[in-house]
Amino acid sequence: MSAAPAVEISSLVKRYGTVSAVDGLSLRVAAGSITAVIGPNGAGKTTTIEICEGFRRPDSGVVRVLGLDPSRDGAALRPRVGVMLQEGAGFYPGARPAELLTHLARLHAHPLDVAMLMSRVGLGDLRAPLRRLSGGERQRVALAAALVGRPELVFLDEPTAGLDPAARRSTWALLAELRSAGVTVVLTTHLIDEAERLADHVVIVDAGRVLAEGTPAELTSGVSDDVIRFGGPPRLDVASLRAALPDGAVVREVTPGAYEVAAVVDPRLLATLTSWCAANDILAEGLQVGHRSLEDVYLELIGAGRSAP
Repeated sequence: MSAAPAVEISSLVKRYGTVSAVDGLSLRVAAGSITAVIGPNGAGKTTTIEICEGFRRPDSGVVRVLGLDPSRDGAALRPRVGVMLQEGAGFYPGARPAELLTHLARLHAHPLDVAMLMSRVGLGDLRAPLRRLSGGERQRVALAAALVGRPELVFLDEPTAGLDPAARRSTWALLAELRSAGVTVVLTTHLIDEAERLADHVVIVDAGRVLAEGTPAELTSGVSDDVIRFGGPPRLDVASLRAALPDGAVVREVTPGAYEVAAVVDPRLLATLTSWCAANDILAEGLQVGHRSLEDVYLELIGAGRSAP
């Protein structure tokens, strides 16, 4: 018998006036997993997470977090759930990291050791007040604040925003350790490669609805597994190129001057592509053959012209 989900949402609706921020969204988060929620700005990600955290009430639908209703059972849930807001939002700016974390630790029955936690998230013995910290340092404080109470479940809002590459990898490793320890992680991220590399389950949302979900491998599998990427002048005649290629090939200009051909890649396809470029006096710069990424899937679902997730 499978374990009960850590988070279960069914037909969730949240409106602000005439605007539906969340419009019938449903999803399940497996216990002990890392789930990434991605989508364009205004897709309903933050509203959904804030309802799960108990900060907002749904207009309709069912939300269960660790089997409880976050609107009704907040007092029972708070000791079991960690919440990370971006860059320490809501924290007193004059507090020093150790002071803040020590205060939060005293609110929990079995907190983590503050000095150990600060070291683990890369804060060391940082003594400056929050208002003097960099954005990346405030992110680390916010992450430590979410973890200090030994939560069973953590909600993380952009956990690696503002971090340098080394700190970002270190945070990934820490989140993987949490998963190994049985902690459930739900995160939103603007970094699609982060979702692809880190998450067990990815949920793509737009207009308050789930467009697609699954493991990264499930989302990136399909007929168009292979992708050819190349650069050239902006606004090439992609319709002409598509007509020259074998049936089923999909051609698009991802950004001005950056092109992708999604198809089953074989010598004939490559020869046709390079012949078309030569016939049109186009140098295909940096031509690469690879597999479809989560970003490819995201752009197919959302559209290349939409805002970042």
